Amino acid sequence: MRIGQGIDVHRVSESSDRELWLGLVHVPDAPGLDGHSDADVATHALCDALLGAANLGDLGRHFPDTDPNYRDVSSRDLLETTVALVRAEGFSIASCDVTIIAERPRLAVYMPVMSEALSSVVGATVSVKATTAEGLGALGRVEGIGASAVVLLEEQR
Repeated sequence: MRIGQGIDVHRVSESSDRELWLGLVHVPDAPGLDGHSDADVATHALCDALLGAANLGDLGRHFPDTDPNYRDVSSRDLLETTVALVRAEGFSIASCDVTIIAERPRLAVYMPVMSEALSSVVGATVSVKATTAEGLGALGRVEGIGASAVVLLEEQR
């Protein structure tokens, strides 16, 4: 068995054109996040955790922000490719847990939908939770949103 962890943070965009995507779910009426891709911090943290557990590096190694092919790419595509890479290394995904850190927007109504969306791509249960930074630091001042993820992989023999 292998454990992996991932962390991602993105700044709130000043552009009104950016949509907020978290856990493969569009969150309407909230400012989007800056990033080369769709800036879905929850999915990016999950991808990094999966890659780390399989000893495959990180998201930037496989999908560099210097590559124009990944400009505005959907995090669903990143997660699908990541899952394929992990499986190609001989691992199955046993369990995943994602925590989103955001003062706003309130995410309780979206978490079950995020869990369902991520689980359908991963092929295993993905638990999604949210917390706040209690007003502390950049996340507490609503300057960005962060996420962390932990995964458990099983080696297939």
